[in-house]
This record gives sequence, structure tokens and C-alpha cells, in this order.
Amino acid sequence: MGKQSSVKCLILGSGPAGYTAAIYAARAGLKPVLYTGAQPGGQLTITTEVENFPGYPEGVLGPQMMEDLRTQAERFNTEINYGLATAVDFSKRPFKVTIDEQTEILAETVIVATGASAKWLGLDSEKRLNGHGVSACAVCDGFFFKGQDVVIVGGGDTACEEASYLSKICNKVYMLVRRDELRASRIMQKRVLSTPNIDVLFNHSTVEILGDKGVTGVLVKNHHTGEKRELNATGFFVAIGHQPNTDIFKGWLDMDESGYLITKPGTTQTNIPGVFAAGDVQDKVYRQAVTAAGTGCMAALEAERFLVAEESAE
Repeated sequence: MGKQSSVKCLILGSGPAGYTAAIYAARAGLKPVLYTGAQPGGQLTITTEVENFPGYPEGVLGPQMMEDLRTQAERFNTEINYGLATAVDFSKRPFKVTIDEQTEILAETVIVATGASAKWLGLDSEKRLNGHGVSACAVCDGFFFKGQDVVIVGGGDTACEEASYLSKICNKVYMLVRRDELRASRIMQKRVLSTPNIDVLFNHSTVEILGDKGVTGVLVKNHHTGEKRELNATGFFVAIGHQPNTDIFKGWLDMDESGYLITKPGTTQTNIPGVFAAGDVQDKVYRQAVTAAGTGCMAALEAERFLVAEESAE
């Protein structure tokens, strides 16, 4: 296994959290080393227009925004490498992190910004039509289905929020809910059920997404009757939750039942001193680019303070 000399600050992940952490850590003289992870730029690279990030009055394309953040991090001499962390050993400092199962890095501090990935239904047609009518982000892609009929899958707060959002743009929104009730908060349920162009289909699941080059319809099944029918729709949105990318930290870092890393309230500190967590990997509530960037800033400042305190204690 190839070894690399110790780095002061290792950042895992390259979304808004990772890049913002890099900008702050680099300016503080920590000479951060960042590994991009499997999806350089994170979830925003599969997003089109970002209109809600401060400072972009005309909006910005997700991939362009990530490119801007990367350029800014490199301007302050962040070392950015392509690679995925595949194992960690947080038993003592310097921490050991293995990249792509072959390179071992020793790090004085680690900022975990590995993000979260959307959960999918697992249908072949869903994979095939991803980006061609199939999406996991209504707020990102709903605009493309203006005046059209769409289907959204899910029964929680996110699904209800996205259905509500789509109802303002689309002609009709079919909402497929596996159970006989919504899991969402009461206020969100009320909003959805009182919106005239949202048709909530309880006890329904997706059999197949139809279409060749784009979505033309969705075959659905009623669990109670076993009846199958086709819904005419050009868009299919999956809103069944996100999975934080935290598998390699199991047994090391405290996490909740869903796998999100637990940080000390008001900080980005994990249960291991010197390891910090920022962005969607520790945030299942807001999950926005701007909140991820904010916690990236916090993590870098906390890593710097941690190292200063260590030095003065020696």
C-alpha cells in the first residue's frame, strides 16, 4: 500500500461543504488536501439551474457553481485529487485514511464532507431514463415540465414539499404513496390534500416507467385490488429519501439510525476529537448548498482551532 506523508487537514468530499472547508483551511495556512469522492462536485453536478444560492442573481448551473468553488479552493493552494476514501482508522492521531484501497494518508485532522445520495426505487427503466424525464430533485428539474403531467413517488415531508412545488408549475401531479396514509407532518399533508391538481394515489406503487427516449407514462399498481393502470406523464420524480455516504465510518463515528453523522450541537465536531463533519452527511433537515457551505466554513475554523490548541499544549 502506497504511503503519503502526514497532512494537517484532509477533506473528504467535493460538494459545497468540502470546497468551502478547503477555501477556509487553505487561507488559514493548513495546506488542505481534498479528495473528491466518487462524484466530483457532489449532488449539484446532476442539478441544472441553481437559483437560490446568494450572489448569483441570474442563477447558475450546478456544475458551473461547483467549478467556481473548485477554482476558488485551488487559488489558495488546496491540493485537489480524484479519489474515494475506502477505509479509515480513527483509533489514534495522526488518523489513517485509505484512498481507492491503495493509498494511505496520515492526517492530523479530517473533515468529512461525503454528502448523501438520493435513494432510488431500483427499476431498470428508472436507470435508463434518468436525466430523460426521471429525476430525484423536483426543485432542480421541475421547471422542465411546465404545464405537463408528472408523477412523484413518496409520502414524507420531502415528497409533499416537492409535490406542492410541482403543482405550481405542472398541469397535474400524481403522487404515489405505498401506504394508506402520508408520513408527512400534518401541515404538509393538509397542503397537498387541499391542492386541486395533486392527485394522491394511496396504496399504489410503480411497476414500470414507460418510454423510449423520454418518459411517456408510468404503469402503477393498486396494492388492495391488484389492478394495474397507466398514468400519462412526461416526468417521474423519486422522493423517498436520501442515504448519507457514511458506511466507512461505521464503528468509528456516532451516527443516527439513518446513518447521518451526529455532531455536537452548534459545532461540526464528531465524537472523535480532530474529526469534523460538514454538509449533507450530517444534515437531514435542510440539505441546501448554502447550509452545506456554512458548515464547511465551521469545520475548517474548528480544525484550525483544534490544531492551534494542540500546538500550544505541547
